Amino acid sequence: MPTDDPSPDTSPDTSPRADEQAGPWLAPAELASWISVVRLITRLPWAIDAQLQRDAELSMVEYMALAMLSEAPERTLRMSTLAEHTSTSLSRLSHMVKRLEGRGYVRREPDPSDGRFTNAVLLPTGMSKLEAAAPGHVAYIRHLVVDNLSGERLRRLGQDAERILQRIDSPAR
Repeated sequence: MPTDDPSPDTSPDTSPRADEQAGPWLAPAELASWISVVRLITRLPWAIDAQLQRDAELSMVEYMALAMLSEAPERTLRMSTLAEHTSTSLSRLSHMVKRLEGRGYVRREPDPSDGRFTNAVLLPTGMSKLEAAAPGHVAYIRHLVVDNLSGERLRRLGQDAERILQRIDSPAR
């Protein structure tokens, strides 16, 4: 049910909006938008994963892990930080990093500042793999998303995604 205020909700506030408290069902327009969002969040990762598997023999989360490591100081991150950056559980990340280790892309080592933690380190072969995969991956992302939206719509999509992520990550959930 729409609110009386026709302006878009742009506040960073995480409290429920009036229309969120209206009832248990979505209005037809809300439902149509929600179904589109669900289809996007289901199909986009699948499409990206399929492209990376086909062209680079990497899963999307493997590519993300290599990319996150490539951006980190000394190409090194604690496993817990890498799990957070790739939105995966530490257990799942550990299995994935073990596979990447077996392929010679990363190594694990104790964190020198606190041996209770384990670091993942991107190796030169992993960096080469990422550099080889990146052009095709970026072209595909550009084709699917970036070139499909105006600069303003892309900026707003990023902002909207961040607002939703903040709500997901808020301690009040």
